[in-house]
Amino acid sequence: MRKVQDYYFKKAKKDNYPARSVYKLEEAQKKYRFLRPGQRILDLGCHPGSWSVYAAGISGERGVVVGVDLQATDLPSQKGHAEIHWLCYDVYSDDLVVHLKKQWPGFHVLLSDMAPRTTGSRYADHQHSLRLVRRSLEIARAVLHERGSWYCKAFQGEDFPGVVTECRAVFETVKVVKPQSSRRESREVFILGRGFGRRKKK
Repeated sequence: MRKVQDYYFKKAKKDNYPARSVYKLEEAQKKYRFLRPGQRILDLGCHPGSWSVYAAGISGERGVVVGVDLQATDLPSQKGHAEIHWLCYDVYSDDLVVHLKKQWPGFHVLLSDMAPRTTGSRYADHQHSLRLVRRSLEIARAVLHERGSWYCKAFQGEDFPGVVTECRAVFETVKVVKPQSSRRESREVFILGRGFGRRKKK
């Protein structure tokens, strides 16, 4: 497995991305094509910026990417890519949603690579991860356009199926994605929701 990790690390360096995590997004994009030119894309947990840079390349000059993280991120936009706005916010802050709504008229895609600081307790890490997933989903409800997409990291565990069920009440289709660039032994997966707002409660 070390060879696989070294491969993605070296590939990221060669492709000028700050982290190998970009390929966890690229794999899903190549298969499902939920990122498109001209979109406004929100990237939660963006630091060090690989996902935002990749999304900006697809969204292009007519698009906008907003990266949010507790850590400051300041990578320059590239020619032909969407303009990237880097925001330093705690995702649990109500001010974040207020700011997003004030600055932009909604988003077509919400990305979240947020993960908790691991404690060594599988159960605790799982619960902290699901809390981040649910917060990401709350923000999606507030800022996503109808039919928008959501791609979010989660740690699998006993309560994971319940979160997937919650997502199915919000999106038309929901898939659980395990990229090849994720370690096989890792409990990390990604939830892809598409068609936001198309499943409404009766």
